[in-house]
Amino acid sequence: MLRRMLLGWMAAAALALPAFAVELGDDGLHKAPWMRDTFKDLQEDLEEANAEGKRLLVIFEQRGCIYCTKMHEDVFPRPEIEEYITANYFVVQLNLHGDLEVTDLDGEVLSEKAMAQKWGILFTPTMLFLPQEAAEVPASEAAVATMPGAFGVGTTLDLLTWVHEERYLDTTEEDFQRYHARRIQERADGTFD
Repeated sequence: MLRRMLLGWMAAAALALPAFAVELGDDGLHKAPWMRDTFKDLQEDLEEANAEGKRLLVIFEQRGCIYCTKMHEDVFPRPEIEEYITANYFVVQLNLHGDLEVTDLDGEVLSEKAMAQKWGILFTPTMLFLPQEAAEVPASEAAVATMPGAFGVGTTLDLLTWVHEERYLDTTEEDFQRYHARRIQERADGTFD
């Protein structure tokens, strides 16, 4: 009886733990191996991303964000997501309430939190997908897509793919919502949202 109770308690404890530990930095933000530590000069980051044949992706997060945790525990670690990001994106993380200096594409230098205000970032996580070439405008204006909030694996993978394949350039093709709806039907086996 005691053995069965102990095994039941251990099983319940195992269910309560996340499948793996997500690393948190000193700033309280989640850290993934595909995130880049840069000087946060977006024009330089864009040039470096292009030199590597990748797309620049800026992601805003904040300490204690349960939706950021959900993305880092349930979505980003999925092999199909992690591999796609690693192969195709140059990711720069910004802190919604941070004080580090960021140089915008238009040359303006502001703290992370002031940049978030300038760009109208209200939610975390928020991902801004930048074009391969950008005029000297704020990154929020240059962005080809913005993903505010946490989404499931399918939505995230579809947006990563849609941007990487530059489907936003061809206005005769499907917009993202139609593309995503088609991809959901193609995955009718239920593997993603």
